[in-house]
Amino acid sequence: MPPANSYDAIVIGGGHNGLVAAAYLAKFGKKVVVLEARHKTGGAAETSSPWPDAPEFKVMTLSYTMSLMPRYIIEDLRLRDHGYKINPLGLGYTPHPDGRSLIEGDDDRSYRSYQGYSKKDADAVGPYYAWIERLGKLMHPLLDRTPPHVSGTKLRDMKDMGQLAWTLRKDLDEQTVADITRLFSMSAADLLARWFEDPVVIGIQSVNGIIGTWAGPFTPGTAYVLMHHSVGEESEGQVASWGMPEGGMGAVADAIRAAAEDFGAEIRVNSPVERVLVQNGRATGAVVAGGEEFHAPLVITACHPQITFLRQIDRSELPETFVHDIERWRSRSGTVKINLALDGLPDFTADPGFDPAVQGGAMSIMDDLEYLETAFQEARAGRPATLPFADCEIPTVFDRTLAPEGKHVMSMFTQWVPETWSEAPHHHELEAYADRLMDRFEVVAPGFKDLILHRQIIGPWDMEQEYGLIGGNIFHGELTVDQLFHMRPAPGFADYRTPIRGLYQASSATHAGGGVNGLPGHHVVREIRKDKALR
Repeated sequence: MPPANSYDAIVIGGGHNGLVAAAYLAKFGKKVVVLEARHKTGGAAETSSPWPDAPEFKVMTLSYTMSLMPRYIIEDLRLRDHGYKINPLGLGYTPHPDGRSLIEGDDDRSYRSYQGYSKKDADAVGPYYAWIERLGKLMHPLLDRTPPHVSGTKLRDMKDMGQLAWTLRKDLDEQTVADITRLFSMSAADLLARWFEDPVVIGIQSVNGIIGTWAGPFTPGTAYVLMHHSVGEESEGQVASWGMPEGGMGAVADAIRAAAEDFGAEIRVNSPVERVLVQNGRATGAVVAGGEEFHAPLVITACHPQITFLRQIDRSELPETFVHDIERWRSRSGTVKINLALDGLPDFTADPGFDPAVQGGAMSIMDDLEYLETAFQEARAGRPATLPFADCEIPTVFDRTLAPEGKHVMSMFTQWVPETWSEAPHHHELEAYADRLMDRFEVVAPGFKDLILHRQIIGPWDMEQEYGLIGGNIFHGELTVDQLFHMRPAPGFADYRTPIRGLYQASSATHAGGGVNGLPGHHVVREIRKDKALR
């Protein structure tokens, strides 16, 4: 007779990747339980009401945009039947203190805004986007592949390497290889200088290279991050598109959870896993706080690898080299999320009045390339940025479910504070940091500060303590060349498997993780089926 709490599979962590994995397992007829430490599922993909005296305002607590989730996950899990809906997001708007602005788009208005900085740059924008889109389309299929064992001698390893080479053969001419080499080795600033001349234009274009990273625009490798944010696939399949979910990011997680439960998965919240059970080198279950045990021949962890392998498993069960790699896995960040409740929409000096391409787009608060680099170097030296950078969005321009009529909420994803701020709250310093950002916003939108009704500030320490984001890193690890593809999160274990038989990993620290895309959750089940571990 099987022990109590026996399942076919246990999923540790009820973030979006864990929920996707559970949904697929349940869809294949398996008895699955998800063990989530917090009081709710979704992880960083959360919609919340942070102000007790103003519950009518709902914000996207941490994650704030959708991209990269492929259509096949949406259709396989029937997410639209469970409320999944994406609203469009304007390509980008940058108001400048000198009264000018840049409006991203493919129309004459966008061209004229670039022309206000440089005629040469205005002419280069189209060819640059075509170039980055071409490389994005080339790299995008890699997100769907499981990284091969590059030095593996098994027949399957050699077959995987051969298939990868065959897939890329027709696209990898000498010029394309050179372009990809530049992406993986250059800084965003240096790469963009090959296309543009104006420091404001280069600064704005480099934002995709530094968003969410512990790196400034001159840091080598940020060119790849720039491209990574250009291979997105919003639900309608348009490459490099971004969108905002109706009901906030929490609605996405809720849709995935509803799908998992509809297929038969069991979800348990307030169930933090303290230990993964291992017997003779094989995972056999998990123990939650309080001592309750769950048993299964298959365990999937969707937690940060340093939580799983350094806290939940005795290190004696793991190879020394693997432990060494996980201990040195870098999850630095320095990002701060600020959420606002507003009494109305900001009015920009450069473009007065309401315009969906302005208030409905991704608004960048910055001056130029040097502004961004200075902000990072200050944080690197141990000081919060004097003038923070912010990527701002107002989801209520499209989604009226998040605030009362006439009111709005704003998401501000900001950078940088020192990486060491993940070790202590620093709440007083964060208030001052947020004040400086509000002052900077006021410069381009006079009266903005008077619109602020409520403010929520979430620093790296809060992100780590509440959401398990080690270092406050939204990607569960830096997107640097040495932490990508076959190196993510450790050489030899980038294929969603682990050194322990029956234990698989599907966190954002695995290949294709980063952003709310569900790919690790999908891919891990694909590999489990290859191993015939579902039988």
